[in-house]
Amino acid sequence: MINRRAVIKAMACGVGLVGVGVLMPRLAVAAWNKQAFAATSPVAAMKALLGAEPIATDQVVLKVPSIAADGAVVPVTVRTALANVESISVFVAGNRYPLVAEFLLPDGTEAAVSTRIRVHQSSTITAVVKADGQLWSASQETKVSDGGCSG
Repeated sequence: MINRRAVIKAMACGVGLVGVGVLMPRLAVAAWNKQAFAATSPVAAMKALLGAEPIATDQVVLKVPSIAADGAVVPVTVRTALANVESISVFVAGNRYPLVAEFLLPDGTEAAVSTRIRVHQSSTITAVVKADGQLWSASQETKVSDGGCSG
């Protein structure tokens, strides 16, 4: 079992940052929500990850292209001015596994994320923001002009 003591001991014994880099991914995997990432519908993924479905609002700004030239690298930006944002999650309805990203935001962090995601077919992309224990969302249709990505 890897714990804080093992990490500190490894650093003190000269393993240094290389050793910590080997240990830390195991800690991240331990917090991974397998049920949410394995869900095959957006509603099931949202309930597994967040416990409920969100309420649509204009306070969550989702920016994705209306037509994506390459489904393998679709840019997504999510921003909100809501206070006390805990997480931002991105779901793609047309993907086999709709939950494509979850960002956990520490207190005081600006609630804005940008990434690139895979979109397997033209579908709805939804961003869900958890703020003050409430779930808020924005959705947008995206058409994939190359027929989606493979894999």
